[in-house]
Amino acid sequence: MKKILLTTVFAFSLFALNSCDRNFEEINTDTSRIKEPSAGSFLMPIQYEMGTYGYNRANDFTFDIMQVALSFPNEGNTISRYYLTESTGNGFWNTSYKWLKQVKELKDAAVKEQNNNYIAISKVLNAWIYANLTDAFGDVPFSEALRTEENILRPKYDSQKDIYVALLEDLKVANSMFDTTKTLPEGDLFYHAETNADGILKWKKFCNSLSLRLLTRILKRNGEVNVHQRINEIINDPVKYPIFQNNAEGATLDISGVAPLLPPIARPQDFTAYRASGEFFTQTLVDNNDPRLSKFFTQAKSIPANANIGYKGAPSGYALGTTFDYVPSNMNQNLAKAPLKILILPYTEVQFILAELANKGIIAGSAQAYYENGVKAAIEQWGSTMPANYFANANVAYNGTLERIMLQKYVALFFVDHQQWYEQRRTGLPVLPNNGGLLNNGQMPQRMPYPTTTKIQNYDNYQAAAQAMGGDNINVKMWWNK
Repeated sequence: MKKILLTTVFAFSLFALNSCDRNFEEINTDTSRIKEPSAGSFLMPIQYEMGTYGYNRANDFTFDIMQVALSFPNEGNTISRYYLTESTGNGFWNTSYKWLKQVKELKDAAVKEQNNNYIAISKVLNAWIYANLTDAFGDVPFSEALRTEENILRPKYDSQKDIYVALLEDLKVANSMFDTTKTLPEGDLFYHAETNADGILKWKKFCNSLSLRLLTRILKRNGEVNVHQRINEIINDPVKYPIFQNNAEGATLDISGVAPLLPPIARPQDFTAYRASGEFFTQTLVDNNDPRLSKFFTQAKSIPANANIGYKGAPSGYALGTTFDYVPSNMNQNLAKAPLKILILPYTEVQFILAELANKGIIAGSAQAYYENGVKAAIEQWGSTMPANYFANANVAYNGTLERIMLQKYVALFFVDHQQWYEQRRTGLPVLPNNGGLLNNGQMPQRMPYPTTTKIQNYDNYQAAAQAMGGDNINVKMWWNK
């Protein structure tokens, strides 16, 4: 007993001696946890989560409002009938700000590490997400957003103009910061810049191609902002401001199907459940004799024979009480299966931007050449082969009109988050049919209503923003579209 007691006293004394230089906080700190995350540790989660969310937004929102697909056989009061509510943009608002916070963390870590490539990447990601956010809602929290550590819990809403000017300046700064001689120390899902410095050059091209998207979006505000000047600055100096030159350089996210890169839709049958393809989008591809038809759609079926009758969608916003003597085409379930490529900002989009700018005389160059490059790239990005006689079809051949450019851009933007909707609002093209059952007087909604949460939690700033914009109404046009 005495021996045990002496041993216990010795052990306690030894513990006390070994601990005399350690304070309570050190003893109770979990050394297995990372204190300061690296800049690189933020990148892949942002890319995957925002990339797959954009895919889901195309599927859940854009397809419906842009007559690509619709609920069937019970369309009801849905987005495809222009029925938007406070809840329509809730998830988009919350998810965007959640990952913008991570972009800010990436940037802060990159500043500490003095890694200019990560700082530049953070600016590109920030511009990509914020531009989509303001294009959906209009004025949104920006300069005071994501600053809860400074006790800013109710941020002001910045004007869309101020947001665009800031984002475009950030992209210009980012372009100058990229060091194309260095690789990234950690993984990159868009360009694998951790293995090859050429990936950094592609990030630089993404930066300037995104600038062109934003500048084209605000073409109506030229003079108020130096839009044409900035566009030509980029186009006329490809060494300083390189842009995408082929499909391989476009910003895309490859989904292998192997964890953690799993498809956004867990069950492909959910992608097609109670759904039909939209007549307008489907018929556009039929008229073009498009090689992507079988990749995008199933064939319609006759009733009652159930025989294939070709590709034929259902008219979006059809009049209540309409009956159908056929089962419409549906979306192809393979669009939801891995492996798949999620489009962030594809090369084809840049070619259609250049076609529009050349068509309007804003830049030099052949609008027809840019247009045909865009059509070809749009077909090939889905793994289809460009038919040799494709442009012999009068429905596809370049005819010098903006209508033709925007119709093919609409097809090319299939599955690119909200871009079809933004471009239709900007140009009014393509002109979508009213099939007799559209709500909102048949007018295309110009924005999403602000979410309920921000109305409640940030009421005063919400009220000021709504008043400045002309109301929190789906028909209120935003700054770039007035």
